[in-house]
Amino acid sequence: MDGLEIPLSRPDLSTLEERLVCEAVRNERLAMGPMIEEFESLVAARVGLPHAIAVSSGTAGLFSVLTALGIGPGDEVITTPFSFVASTNVILHAGARPVFVDIEPVSLNMDPALVERAITPRTRAILAVETFGNPMHMDTYAAIAARHGLLMIEDSCEALGTRHRGRPAGSFGIAGVFGFYPNKQITTGEGGMIVTADDRLASLCRSIRNQGRPVDPTGAQRWLGHERLGYNFRLSELQAAVGVGQMRRLEIILERRAMVASRYIARLSAITDLVLPTVDRDTEMSWFVFVPRLGVDYGREERDEIIRGLKTHEIGAADYFPCIHLMPFIRERLGTHPGMFPIAESISSRTIALPFHGQLTEREIDLVAQTIELLLDRNTFSRR
Repeated sequence: MDGLEIPLSRPDLSTLEERLVCEAVRNERLAMGPMIEEFESLVAARVGLPHAIAVSSGTAGLFSVLTALGIGPGDEVITTPFSFVASTNVILHAGARPVFVDIEPVSLNMDPALVERAITPRTRAILAVETFGNPMHMDTYAAIAARHGLLMIEDSCEALGTRHRGRPAGSFGIAGVFGFYPNKQITTGEGGMIVTADDRLASLCRSIRNQGRPVDPTGAQRWLGHERLGYNFRLSELQAAVGVGQMRRLEIILERRAMVASRYIARLSAITDLVLPTVDRDTEMSWFVFVPRLGVDYGREERDEIIRGLKTHEIGAADYFPCIHLMPFIRERLGTHPGMFPIAESISSRTIALPFHGQLTEREIDLVAQTIELLLDRNTFSRR
């Protein structure tokens, strides 16, 4: 919640989550208990994989996977410059080098041809991000990885519930990772989930999230035994209780979000200065956010002016995503600079994240659309 009349996002919570949190409190087992087990089982079943490992955030999940796979100094990981910064941070934290490739303008995911061209003898993995939850090209990245003997890690932090060609997001790589921040399809406040079909990887990730404690074949862990460097990436029982409630209500949550997206598309499709999100016919979207962009005749200054105008009218808006390769600390570390990834840079300068959550009303969507029309009309007049 950002204090605006129409906030950018809002979690979809019910009395079920409240009841389950109270149940967890009464149980008095506040860590590594039955709520975690149920939450993991529900996510694993949804994705169709045997293992789900709850962690404290999507970022912690991605880092745990990189660590478990032995990716580190001297390794290169191909990834996108158009994402939330965590997808790059985890590579740097692991000691590896991110290698960016430009995106293609339909899905906003990496251009598969550029992914293949970026492979060098030092490439260990492809970290593919489902930008705004769009899974397009995930099967292609997996095929490229298999062809070159690379690992594919799927950053599905924005894609829980999405399917591409019948396959759930999170199931294309050796591991997928979901995030549960309050603006996601489901939330645990903070939290994440690693999913995988690889038994050894699952065991390593369970150990890494729990201070390096060993996991025996039954899943038990010796509390004061530590066989590797680990971290406290555990999710609490209270957070997992919220997650259980959210997963039990997942279909209702996704239906509400899809309805809001369809209303936006119907209401905004006549505005010729906007490019709306594109979903290919092989994809069933779960809708993380709704991010149109201004046409190519507009630039960053005009986009920022429209965002300010929306906020002046008590409507949440944001610039999703600033390009990672242009962030000062990334430029200093990697020597990146403007002009390296022109498609990502052009699109980044024109995106406008609009208010998006399952409780948005038709009146609110109309108000957002009318305000955008007004601001665009003013902007067009001022440019004549």
